[in-house]
Amino acid sequence: MSIFQSLATSGSALTAHRLKLDVVSSNIANANTTRGEFVNGEWIPYRRKMVELETKQAALFDSFLQKEMNLGGVRVNRIVEDSTPFRPVFDPTNPDSNEQGYVMMPNVDITKEMVDLMSTSRAYEANITAFNAGKSMMEKALTIGR
Repeated sequence: MSIFQSLATSGSALTAHRLKLDVVSSNIANANTTRGEFVNGEWIPYRRKMVELETKQAALFDSFLQKEMNLGGVRVNRIVEDSTPFRPVFDPTNPDSNEQGYVMMPNVDITKEMVDLMSTSRAYEANITAFNAGKSMMEKALTIGR
């Protein structure tokens, strides 16, 4: 294992969690967007997006131990749309309402998004702490030889 592997692992997690924070903030910003995309002649509300993370395999596959320790970090597998149905809200004054007066609202739950935002920001902070600890250990190791 390279001495820089811990920094690379934390760095990959920082990149993945940054993208996840961007997606969560996009979901919160579009929580009331009734015109997300135009499909088959009608407007579809914004659909909540979610980030799928996966472990990244280590670059060194020469030993079974390194493979089992999963020293590669984390990466974004894909961004998927939530299939939860849209929420009907009665608002006959809205220009996007149907004949019955209901407007289809996005499937974004602000509470769920805030929980995702807090947990992702905590994971981001933890990876910054791990990165700084690794950097500090490397600096101390370099001063030993003086």
